Amino acid sequence: MSKKPIFITRNDHSSILYELLEQKFEVVVWAWSEKGVIPKSKLIENIKGKYGLVCYPTEIIDKEVIEAAGNTLKVVTTVSAGFEHIDYKELKSRGIRVGNSPADELTEAVAEQAIGLLIATSRRIIETQNLMLKGGWTSQVWSPKWMLGYEIHGASVAIVGGGRIGISIMKKIKSFNPERIFYYSRKEKPEATALGGELKPLDCIVQESDFIILSLALVEETKAIINKERLNCMKPNAIIVNIARGGLIDENALIEALQSKKIGGAGLDVFAQEPLSANSPLLKLDNVVTTPHVAASTLKTRTAMSELAALNLLAVFNEKQMPAEV
Repeated sequence: MSKKPIFITRNDHSSILYELLEQKFEVVVWAWSEKGVIPKSKLIENIKGKYGLVCYPTEIIDKEVIEAAGNTLKVVTTVSAGFEHIDYKELKSRGIRVGNSPADELTEAVAEQAIGLLIATSRRIIETQNLMLKGGWTSQVWSPKWMLGYEIHGASVAIVGGGRIGISIMKKIKSFNPERIFYYSRKEKPEATALGGELKPLDCIVQESDFIILSLALVEETKAIINKERLNCMKPNAIIVNIARGGLIDENALIEALQSKKIGGAGLDVFAQEPLSANSPLLKLDNVVTTPHVAASTLKTRTAMSELAALNLLAVFNEKQMPAEV
């Protein structure tokens, strides 16, 4: 009996993905390292007649792609926690199952990145390193008020989002002994309450917090949830960190607030448009620390996500529950 064919849109995932799937399927892989991100025309060409698809956020799985697959397609799984690039409602309307890869390792890696960005921004680590590289550390400038930053200890810290990553961030923040920990969520989270977290409306959070960390899914109601009005309500020393999705913030309003020093700074791993343009004003500001959407980029995390994506597809093949179904 011939194996069912599946298509994987990249050849640079962790090897466990291919090893697991090759045991049960005829695996067709796009040679990303040689040809770059797969063009939509090639995606449409390669998905035809396939039983399953393993994709990545670099590909848009829209109605046109789904229709091109025909009635053989039974499962789509993405090697990512986010699935904004997939029209999952269209897939589900056709009885096609959809999986993502929110591995436990991803939760911890992203939470660690949030803390790293918070400290790097609040203690001006990149700014001071750049100054040293340019020979700016001299006895003439070294004074008691030089390069002052802000401590997490004794401050008010808010986590916007009460999911797994938000709770992990809260656990880590608690070890710094902040004065108060606020959180914003649709409902009270017992685990957050147990950590001393206070559920607050977002408009209160932006007024009362020294540090604000975004850990929300990007859906219609959360688009630009941090807008100009809320930025204008923040403390002048407030630092905002985003490790979730760039669309949560009105980026133009954020740039204006940072340029005018209405807020203290920002630590950003995600942006409205990615990759971020080299001409973005965000890259020219001393009070901003940026990383290129790498919060989940650890060896352990990428391996676990690849394995989870493979297990999703294998579960459908074996007529079992997917480990991570959207």
